[in-house]
Amino acid sequence: MDILQELQYRGLIHQLTDEDGLAKKLSEEPVVLYSGFDPTADSLHIGHLLPILCLKRFQMAGHIPVALVGGGTGMIGDPSGKASERTLNSKEVVAEWTEKLRSQLSRFLDFEAEGNPARMANNYDWLGELNVITFLRDIGKNFSVNYMLAKDSVDSRLSKGISFTEFSYMILQAYDFYRLNNDINCSLQVGGSDQWGNITAGLELIGKTTGRQAFGLTMPLVTKSDGTKFGKTEGGTIWLNADKTTPYQFYQFWINTDDKDVVKFLKYFTFLTPERIEELEAQVQQSPEKREAQRVLAREVTELVHGEEAALSAIKISEVLFSGNVDTLTGREIEQAFQDVPSTELTGGQEIGLIDLLIAVKAAPSKRQARQDIESGAVSLNGTKVTDLDSTVRAADGLEGKYIVVRRGKRNYYLAKFD
Repeated sequence: MDILQELQYRGLIHQLTDEDGLAKKLSEEPVVLYSGFDPTADSLHIGHLLPILCLKRFQMAGHIPVALVGGGTGMIGDPSGKASERTLNSKEVVAEWTEKLRSQLSRFLDFEAEGNPARMANNYDWLGELNVITFLRDIGKNFSVNYMLAKDSVDSRLSKGISFTEFSYMILQAYDFYRLNNDINCSLQVGGSDQWGNITAGLELIGKTTGRQAFGLTMPLVTKSDGTKFGKTEGGTIWLNADKTTPYQFYQFWINTDDKDVVKFLKYFTFLTPERIEELEAQVQQSPEKREAQRVLAREVTELVHGEEAALSAIKISEVLFSGNVDTLTGREIEQAFQDVPSTELTGGQEIGLIDLLIAVKAAPSKRQARQDIESGAVSLNGTKVTDLDSTVRAADGLEGKYIVVRRGKRNYYLAKFD
């Protein structure tokens, strides 16, 4: 398959301008394409994965991807898909977040590839130099208000109001496309479906000012079959930064994918061949209880985002929590595995009785209940069942001299940490 056929197979084309013209250009020469990422937070999240992986797919097909970080547009705010105005951040904050996004994006694209190395750009380099007269005369003159009002990103906000600042965002993004087209012959912009209006505005500006042809492609909005928002959990957004969402939490998000979504997500977020995806699809239909497709999806995406070592560690943590053999975990893996369970700090020199420990970590509401749980064999410490009511626990008993993992029953975990 060529790149457009692959994107079609994976369901990754939502809208496309002049498909025949783009197919011809892609077959004739390496095409420079870009996608933009505004620094609205200090990390990218999994909602950014589709455009990132789209750039990577084009690079693997021999084309030249440009990851554009919006150091300039990030100070303005994109109204696309938003019901209200964004909070404006300071120049310093945007600059700091821009550098963090640049670092994250560099993990996915090959900037040393022979023949078609990826590129990084920051639109503050040109937007920061614009003065208001140049902006209005040379750029704004090419857009009628009627044209801009017809765009969904603007029209959807008219009833609640939109500032001139966010109203102007479309023109600034159009100018990005114009500059990349003019400076490095970039002829294709890709993005989420909410970016269609901004992308076509760029095509309008390029066509009016240069007469050159350029192209736009959007990917579909990622949805889940149960109607809940993709990329969100009870704990919040799933980030690509391991300090904000641990690799284990990241892995768990994907392994919990519904059977109705898993094949679609395998196509969207992995580089598995159609043949392998079809094998996994058959397993979903024949043996859904084995959840093999979910395990493959979770490993592939976790390895892609966090690396092989982190993916293997996440798998290990999952298996350990299922078996209860937590004594094989490292301290770092314990911190990941039990980040969301009740955690209690204990003084390093303290010796604490088992019953008091269960009360301290809130594994039992009373000493009476604690005794019953211990006597019935429902309590284990660091993977070992404990039935002696007079047992005591010290820091030296902990994993790495610090961690006591308390398990009551099959699924209830608690963590005690000696300082």
